[in-house]
Amino acid sequence: MILVKELLYTLKKNKINFFTGVPDSVLKNLSQSFSKLNKSKHIIAVNEGSAVAIGIGYYLSTRKIPCVYLQNAGLSNAINPLISIAHKKVYSIPLLLMIGWRGAPGAKDEPQHTSKGKITTKLLKLLDINYCILKDRKDLFKLDNLIKKSHRSKKIVACLVKRNILQSKEKISIKNSSRLPLRKDFITQFLQLISNNSKIISTTGYTSRELMQIRKEKKLNKGKDFYMVGGMGHSAMVAMGYSINSKKQVYCLDGDGSMLMHLGSLRTVGYLGNSKLKHILLNNNAHESVGGQPTTATGINFEKIVKSIGYKNYFKISQTKKIKSIVKRFINSKGPSFLEVLISSGTLTNLSRPNNLIKIKNKFML
Repeated sequence: MILVKELLYTLKKNKINFFTGVPDSVLKNLSQSFSKLNKSKHIIAVNEGSAVAIGIGYYLSTRKIPCVYLQNAGLSNAINPLISIAHKKVYSIPLLLMIGWRGAPGAKDEPQHTSKGKITTKLLKLLDINYCILKDRKDLFKLDNLIKKSHRSKKIVACLVKRNILQSKEKISIKNSSRLPLRKDFITQFLQLISNNSKIISTTGYTSRELMQIRKEKKLNKGKDFYMVGGMGHSAMVAMGYSINSKKQVYCLDGDGSMLMHLGSLRTVGYLGNSKLKHILLNNNAHESVGGQPTTATGINFEKIVKSIGYKNYFKISQTKKIKSIVKRFINSKGPSFLEVLISSGTLTNLSRPNNLIKIKNKFML
């Protein structure tokens, strides 16, 4: 075990005091500790490549090494700027990557994390990135030496952190707005209203897990689901790709963090989406499943955005009592249509996770 304050002390004495990244469950105690910092010290990025780019810009203006935090699943999103800009043989820009190591060898995890966890160190070696693994306090000396090496060589370095290693004595509370519906309220009524032949592509995190659990507990069997257990930010494009060759109603259940990660996908849906494609944003302005950090979705006028890029209709729900009437109109609309549902943070207890993914895929494709 390592206390977050001990890690931060190691970074601070090496003059690392700027942080940017994408929230991750393994690193949530670290990223939650940044909640009181302003944008000169901490920026939550929409995706990992953007976080690396922000770090590059910070170094160019300060000559100081930034800390870029991410889950190992997001390392693929970061490869382009890491190789084509920051690499030693390009602009030689030093960065510290703080990587949450989901699916580390020997650790029990979900299939998508196990697959990526197995090759994480191989990826770092291919990228010519020296790394250390944090397991206990003595490994902070390894990190200290690694950062010093980064200073000298102007190279990217990385630190891998396994689950339950970083601990904090401070508890960060997640603010809820009780006047808004909960995710489960919407999903339950939505499943009662869709047609039997509907197809649902649901984003990663609590959305897919609640969708699966609500179906099971309440025996709501209309439609078939494809759970995006990984690939955060790509649910809209999966729905788009499916809808092109289908005459069935296709619904994308998206989240604000996921949507912001690849916001440009909205234009593809608006430009090419057909009348059967319906896009639902469950917006709680939070990366809820990884710690509740804000996404900055609050204040965005999604109505103006989606209507300006080709969506035919926009609907909005902010009250539980309005769910049924507005969802009916949304279902009957000629798409591509967009429904924004403002929800409170909060989820079902004891959520199970999708397993036997091949079986889920085959059932969806029937």
